[in-house]
Amino acid sequence: MALFDWGTYNGKWKLHVAELLGMRLTEIPPYDFTRKRYINEYFREYGELARVFNTITAHSPYYSTVSDNAETLERARKGLIAAAKKAEMAGADVFNLHLGGKLEDLDGTIDVASETVRMILDNTEKIKVSLETTYSRYLLGSIDEIRSIMEALNSSRVIISLQLENDWMREKDVYRTGLFHKASDETDESFWKNLLKKALNLCPDYLSLRFSQVTGIKLRGIVMKKRVPLGMGYPKLEPLAKALAEFIVREIYDEELPTKIHLIYTGIPDTKYRDCVQLYSKVARELVPLIER
Repeated sequence: MALFDWGTYNGKWKLHVAELLGMRLTEIPPYDFTRKRYINEYFREYGELARVFNTITAHSPYYSTVSDNAETLERARKGLIAAAKKAEMAGADVFNLHLGGKLEDLDGTIDVASETVRMILDNTEKIKVSLETTYSRYLLGSIDEIRSIMEALNSSRVIISLQLENDWMREKDVYRTGLFHKASDETDESFWKNLLKKALNLCPDYLSLRFSQVTGIKLRGIVMKKRVPLGMGYPKLEPLAKALAEFIVREIYDEELPTKIHLIYTGIPDTKYRDCVQLYSKVARELVPLIER
């Protein structure tokens, strides 16, 4: 039994690369669900080829779960339901969802988003829906907001997914200040452990983690973030890797919790395989002294 599954996003034609590198997870990328030529057969074949992986996840297309326009909302819901069905055809265990923006009324926003997720659940059989955290408080997807949606739905099939650099930007106020370097220098292991603890308390059965490094600039009062190769952005990887290793061993493994854990690298396509292996290696190096003791 491995402590956690790890991997990155792959189209069907690149699954062999992830397999040869020893990855335990593959994620169906969002653009696979929006390409018209990718009919149901594509996803069935994906599932056949992906049987070598321990976990298959799918990233939904970027349709918002919330809108004040009835037609826009109906189209988005249809698109998300269709994508979730295709993900299930491919054998995906988890369908990861961006929640989107906010309406003027937060309670109303939670209600609309919850209904969208409920419709996905009602139109699929057993796939879990993970709600991804966002980087800005102007968008829907803080841990508290996701908790409200999960409580409204009361379903074991709905889980939280920490997009870790997003949580860092949101909690450290980087989305507003644009002070990436300063916030990174101020971030220690305790920040990450506290974040992981919140997620585990909310969802004890599944710890879904995602990560890439980012940078950005502030233009006209708005911080624009950009994914960059590992080692060229923020937040620093070392405190995160150490916190992840210690948390997985001491809070989950040592406590004999049945929590399933995965770590998905979500960086840019050009360097994703190298960076994904490097991310896993950093965490694994920190794990060694903890599991050898």
